[in-house]
Amino acid sequence: MSLTHWHVLGAGAMGCLFACTLRHGGHPVTLLRRRGAPAATITVSVEGNGATSSQQLAASRAEDSDYISHLLVTTKAYDVHSAVSSVAHRLDRHSQVLLLANGLGFAEAIRAELPEPYFYYGTTTEGAYRIADCHICHAGHGLTRIGQLGAERAPPWFRQWSGAVRPSVWDPEIDRSLWLKLAINCAINPLTALHGCLNGDLAKPEHAARVALLCDEIIEISAAAGYTEVTAGLHHQVAQVISDTAANRSSMLQDVQAGRRTEIDYITGYLLRAAQQHRVAAPHNEALFRSVGELDD
Repeated sequence: MSLTHWHVLGAGAMGCLFACTLRHGGHPVTLLRRRGAPAATITVSVEGNGATSSQQLAASRAEDSDYISHLLVTTKAYDVHSAVSSVAHRLDRHSQVLLLANGLGFAEAIRAELPEPYFYYGTTTEGAYRIADCHICHAGHGLTRIGQLGAERAPPWFRQWSGAVRPSVWDPEIDRSLWLKLAINCAINPLTALHGCLNGDLAKPEHAARVALLCDEIIEISAAAGYTEVTAGLHHQVAQVISDTAANRSSMLQDVQAGRRTEIDYITGYLLRAAQQHRVAAPHNEALFRSVGELDD
């Protein structure tokens, strides 16, 4: 059986990490570049565990015409729609599209416009950050969960994927896993971005009380949205992530420090839209949303 050919949209830290991991596992991998960019071979370097490895990856421009059977999307949440739309002419009803981006709320529009491809969703605790263009640091190993709404069984390509990207699991309840990831991110990422601090700093007394208030609201919103059990232990789960990733800079803090737009609209913004829909008051999350939004202006 031939290995799956993956086209990767998004050459940030996670895109480079997964592209190199799949290539190391023997899969053909092509990085997709923006319109007008040269379609030259790209060298991607990954630092980790005191060593640096490099992979030569093929590149293709969005406007090219060759068929895409398997598409991995690792762009920023606000770029998912435009990025997938840019290669829509290369997809058909047999194409498999895996969305692996932070937050929620970016998939609905693209699914409405492109109903034919099979869409899958993923979340990962892998850690990576960008050092320079196509040069990243693999900061921590983690678990990758992949699923499709309403699908109990994994597609044929998942067996090959899980052989290369380890550990990976097929998650029949991916919606619950995505909601939990959103809930944890809402309690951590915006505060680190606002205060310019590492994740571990949120355990300090000056921040811990606010984390607790955010969690209280998130639990109430989750219950109203049908995810009572998912966030029943949110206070403990958030504290554990803060401890386990104490030396990490959240992706939102990295965006602020690099002068990039944050994904607040797809993290706390999505949570607040759910709160409004279910008529749940969330003043602490609303205030945090406004404060981080000002950093984007």
